[in-house]
Amino acid sequence: MFNEKTIEQVWTLARTVEGFNPDIIRKDACGAWIMKSQYGNRDSIYGWEIDHVYPLSMGGTDEMANLRAMQWENNVAKGDDYPVYKSKIQAEGNKNIYKEEQYTVNDSLQERLKQLYN
Repeated sequence: MFNEKTIEQVWTLARTVEGFNPDIIRKDACGAWIMKSQYGNRDSIYGWEIDHVYPLSMGGTDEMANLRAMQWENNVAKGDDYPVYKSKIQAEGNKNIYKEEQYTVNDSLQERLKQLYN
């Protein structure tokens, strides 16, 4: 469980989109739309959770550099995969659709996490 301060901090790290109010809606690391008010809501296509980029199972922690907002189905699809992982939800225009993609954590973040955890 994350406290309100952490949830707010992680939200501010999610990608903003020009023309959309960043206090209401943003995109996750996979490009899926997420709504701030839908944190923890697995009944919403815009629901999101806090992902541990470097998984807890591999020794990751709640360090802010290791946390990011992720649409909940993308977070489930990612699971404990690192640095390559799959997503389940993508944005198409102003809605989310089911479309699987593969991603790799970017090199600069991998380097920061390596310094933290290796």
